[in-house]
Amino acid sequence: MPAPLRAVLFDLDGTLIDSIALIVDAMHHAFEGFDGPRPSAAEWTLGIGTPLWLQLAQYARNEVETNQLRDRYRAFQMLNHDRYIKAYPGVAETLAALEGRGLAMAIVTSKLDQLARRNLEYTGLARHFPFVVGVESTTKHKPEPEPVLFALEKLAVPAAETVFVGDSPHDVSAGNSAGVTTVAALWGPFTREQIGVAQPRHWLSDIRALPGLLDAL
Repeated sequence: MPAPLRAVLFDLDGTLIDSIALIVDAMHHAFEGFDGPRPSAAEWTLGIGTPLWLQLAQYARNEVETNQLRDRYRAFQMLNHDRYIKAYPGVAETLAALEGRGLAMAIVTSKLDQLARRNLEYTGLARHFPFVVGVESTTKHKPEPEPVLFALEKLAVPAAETVFVGDSPHDVSAGNSAGVTTVAALWGPFTREQIGVAQPRHWLSDIRALPGLLDAL
């Protein structure tokens, strides 16, 4: 008999909140006037879900450039946050339904804790997530399992009783390695083919279908 479900973990960008345009425009702003290599929007999008400094380090030629690009990127994000960020349709009611079932929930993201909490506060989702795993929480990051394992430890739930919903192959890889049940969200910036290489256990095309999927597990 399968173990009862006790917790649901969520990625943030591309899963609960539509922040992709802000992420891409912040990248363009950061690299404006930069005389070295720079990513295309498509290349930058592939890195969503991994730590910002790792993305920037692929293009910066030294630590000084990495820090300069990071500061410009974050400044743009902070200044323009409210005019870009919104929750995806159906997120608020779905989270309320899961909370009503008594499920523990947490965010597992590769962004700064401060920015993740600002996202949640601004979109009205913060009340569902007293606990956020951000980039400062662990020394290894998605696609490594450490952030997921850290969330399980904080929530005091075993992997066998936990689902992780995310829109990127980095989320799925981290969840699979941690031993949780992975659910791939298809409404974010990644295609089914891009996510599929990580082999999610389940697929979801609308977050409003999540309670029904959990019933079937």
